[in-house]
Amino acid sequence: MKKLLLILTLYLGIFVNSQVILDTASIKTDTVKHWSVLGKQSLMINQAAFSNWVGGGANNVGWLLGADYNITYEKDKDLWENIILLNYGQNDTQGIGVRKTQDVINVSTNYGRRVSKSWYLSVGAGVISQFTVGYEDGNNPEAKKISNFMAPGYLNVGMGITYRPNDNINVTLRPSNARWTFVFDEDLQTAGTYGLKADGDNSLLQYGFLGTAYYKVKLMENVNITNTASVFSNYLDHPERLVLAYGLILNLKVNKFISSNITVDLMYDHNQIKKTQLKQTLGVGFAYTLDNGVKRSDRKDSQWWIKK
Repeated sequence: MKKLLLILTLYLGIFVNSQVILDTASIKTDTVKHWSVLGKQSLMINQAAFSNWVGGGANNVGWLLGADYNITYEKDKDLWENIILLNYGQNDTQGIGVRKTQDVINVSTNYGRRVSKSWYLSVGAGVISQFTVGYEDGNNPEAKKISNFMAPGYLNVGMGITYRPNDNINVTLRPSNARWTFVFDEDLQTAGTYGLKADGDNSLLQYGFLGTAYYKVKLMENVNITNTASVFSNYLDHPERLVLAYGLILNLKVNKFISSNITVDLMYDHNQIKKTQLKQTLGVGFAYTLDNGVKRSDRKDSQWWIKK
């Protein structure tokens, strides 16, 4: 009898435990299906070597490490999108030394509440800066220092509307946006630098309009172009001096782990330098994509644009 009771107790315990596990799993599954996670980690390498080469040239090797994540939550009328973009690269050239080639920190979050079809009332924030110090003469450490981590650093906080018909298009318009410029490096806290009003200031507050756009297009199999653009106008001081930025990434995928990227970045900011800034990179290397398999277009609860 005791053995029977023991066996029944064990079976009951296993059954109850199984039910808890199943219930927990169902809860997790229900929660996870509303999250879309797409991330890409990459290591790009470029190298050139010369020996008795009449045409001349300097041995060099470079690398670029990047992480690009898009984490989106969508359920019913709620849409919460988070973007993390981190890039850092260097090049070591014989006779010149190590120079920085890429340095980007760009993190943003945007929450929207759907009001009609592809339109959302939204509120969001974003931080833009860099990891390490930058110098005037091609990042030469002996040249004049012109930037550093959070010098400048930009924080945008605002509210407006977001247009997002699918995963490849996202346009956000914020007629109410606060933009803080931070300069936490004391060597750069001089009047006029990044718009600072007086020596010793470490921040500048602007208020105006911010517009951002994202558009991804597939040119052909394994060839994609991602376009990003932004514009900011300060209502309080010279609204005609627009802060403009445009970025292009051409991705050529060789296979699951090898790809090539070409990037082009254009920028104009009167408070930084009164000239158009241009940056271009090319790299071939290893890339790994993290994808949880949940696509916005696959979720039935989000397919309101499809006639039932």
